[in-house]
This record gives sequence, structure tokens and C-alpha cells, in this order.
Amino acid sequence: MFCCFFCFTEAYDALDPNGNITIKWDIMQWTPDGYVAVVTMFNFQQYRHIQAPGWTLGWTWAKKEVIWSMVGAQTTEQGDCSKYKGNIPHCCKKDPTVVDLLPGTPYNMQIANCCKGGVINSWVQDPANAASSFQVSIGAAGTTNKTVRVPKNFTLRAPGPGYTCGVAKIVKPTKFVTQDGRRTTQALMTWNVTCTYSQFLAQKTPTCCVSLSSFYNETIVNCPTCTCGCPNNASNPGSCVEGDSPYLASAVNGAGKNNYAPLVQCTSHMCPIRVHWHVKLNYKDYWRVKIAITNFNYRMNYTQWNLVIQHPNLDNLTQLFSFNYKSLTPYGGINDTAMLWGVKYYNDLLMEAGPYGNVQSELLFRKDPDTFTFEKGWAFPRRIYFNGDNCVMPPPDSYPWLPNAASQLMSSAAMALFAALTWLLIYV
Repeated sequence: MFCCFFCFTEAYDALDPNGNITIKWDIMQWTPDGYVAVVTMFNFQQYRHIQAPGWTLGWTWAKKEVIWSMVGAQTTEQGDCSKYKGNIPHCCKKDPTVVDLLPGTPYNMQIANCCKGGVINSWVQDPANAASSFQVSIGAAGTTNKTVRVPKNFTLRAPGPGYTCGVAKIVKPTKFVTQDGRRTTQALMTWNVTCTYSQFLAQKTPTCCVSLSSFYNETIVNCPTCTCGCPNNASNPGSCVEGDSPYLASAVNGAGKNNYAPLVQCTSHMCPIRVHWHVKLNYKDYWRVKIAITNFNYRMNYTQWNLVIQHPNLDNLTQLFSFNYKSLTPYGGINDTAMLWGVKYYNDLLMEAGPYGNVQSELLFRKDPDTFTFEKGWAFPRRIYFNGDNCVMPPPDSYPWLPNAASQLMSSAAMALFAALTWLLIYV
């Protein structure tokens, strides 16, 4: 019972409580032995996107359906179609697996929102590309609303595990409005499937960590040791690669180069991504922070990356340099969460590990006299996400603190003694 509760809470994202991917299946016309449908995946997650190598969608047929043809996508296997003579179906498997077509697909094989290699951007970052669609012609199925059976056991890999899909539910038919807005049509039948993300299911170890520093303390707080695993090339050869190793090129291009598993640079934390937060300057009415994101993964370019930060002073963010910004309000009127991402064609691509594998920006905040302080780590973020995954923060007792309070107390005592002596001299 505890395990079930733990998994459930891991799937809930407090900063995006309503985020999900909704799969909408619209039957558009009946055929002699089935129907033609348009399947669309809508990414309603504010900051979590599906990156290359893209989504993989699967399900189990309720009866003995086959896929006659597809537009905008394809199944990975045809299956056993030996009983068919003449026209051979596109797929005869009981549990087909569907992938998106690649960019550059001929126009006669495309429909709207298809053919992006399975990449779907997040809702806030790029709403125009937050959906993916394909058309499918189904045979050996029902030909009326009463005889069609809804598929079961939907699965979504994006690109690895992480999403859990619910059962398909029949809903009101989708309505479509023509471009001129003068006519409305509707699907013959529609069902929806909702898939939610769990970082715990996606990977057993974290994928990013946070390090901290400040102008008022020489201490640099690194990511916690072994955050994403421990470097151990002795017992586990190839677990990481030294940045100056002469064998770096062969390791990157060797076995597993097409594997989605990261090949990281050897560090104390072993994370593919590190986010560094530096409290840089203090002005009379403002204070300034520098953010740097470093990619330690030799096998991954992060396209359309994004960062989500939670900090109480984000409601007074005055200026941001070289990143895009969008305020998120997961708690109603409390404006303490922001989403940052790169500027298109400038720094929206976070290169793989190496000299160009980092992006950075600076944030300028206006001070709120009621809340602002550098004491007790207040200037550091409460939470940071990279590409929708929660980054591991250092323990709070290790944060760079203001200079020793004892020295401040001694300074105050000296000032009091000086004032007393001055008063005594004046009195005498």
C-alpha cells in the first residue's frame, strides 16, 4: 500500500498539477469493414516536452482489428498477415506500436501536425507545435457507434518509459469549424486517453543537479556527491569518460552510440545536466543572479530545452538577459515560479558535453524591503526543473551563508564601546 501511494505522489507535479498528454481518437468516416480515424496527441504540460527520438504509441485491439493503411505515421512491425490475399494490411498485430514519420516525408503521406520525428514541444514554450497527429484506416472492426470497440492498454513512451495511460473513455464527438468560420462538422465518434508523467518511472536516478555560489562567500557548493550515480570505471568500465581522455572520440562513437542512455563526463555528481546559481551583485534597490546550464552528456544535444525555477522574488523580476521568460502560477495568485528557455536560433540548442556545452544568462531582481535578505540561503532557489525533471538541490545547511555572525557581533560590541568612551571623554 505504501509503494502504491509513493508511485502516485511521484506522478503528481505540484508546479503543473493539470499537466498531461491527451490522446484524442476521432472516427471521421465509416468504411465497408471498419472506419477511418484521426489520432491526435495534445501536450497539455506547461514545460515538459517530448524530445528526439520521439514518442512511441501502443495499444491492444479489443477484437481482431487490422490497420489497412496509415498517413503521417507507421507501425514498427507488420505482423502476420498471411491470411489476407490480394490487399495486404499495413499491420495485423494484436498490439501495434506506432511511431511518427520523419521530417521530409512526401506530402502524399502527410497530414497536419505529423512528421516531426515524434517531437512534441511543451504547451507554454511552443503551443503551435504542442500536438502530433496521424490518420489510420481500420478494418475487421465495427461500422457503427454500437459495434465499434475501444482499444485497451494504451502505452506511451516519450522516448523512454515515464508515462502511465488511463483507460479510453468515450466522450462527446469533436467539432470542427471550417476556416471561414461558417460551417461546423463533427466526428462520428470520439474517445480520449489521458497519460500522466512520473519522473520515478522515467529513470531510477536523477538527471540533473544544482550547484550554488555567491559574491559574499568564497564557498562554492557543488552538486551532492554521486547525485546521479558514482564514477566507477574500475568495476563498471565505460560508466563515464574523462574530458581530456585520448579515447573520448572512440567512446562516444563506439558501441551504444545510438543508445538513448547518456554517456557522461566523469564528475563527482555524474549528472548529465548541472544548473549553477550564482548570486552575483548587490545594488541599493536591486540584486543580480547569474544562471549557467552545463551539459555533461556526450550523446545528447538538448533542443528546445527549458528551465523552471521557484523563488519568492520572481514576482519582482525586472530584467532577463538572453533567455525567454514566462511566469507560471501553480498556486493561484502566488507568482513565485518562472519558466526560462533559449532564444530561437541563438541558444535554444544546448550542445553536447564539451567547450560549447553550456548556456547562461543573468536575472535582475528588484528588492522587496519586506522580504529581501541574504540570510539563511534566502537568495537561492527553492526548486529547479530541467526539461520537466526535478533537479537535486544541495542540502540547506551547506548553502553559502553571510560572513560569520560572530564577527558581526564583535563589530557591534566594538562600536558600542567606542560610543561609550566618546561619551565619557565629552563628559570629562
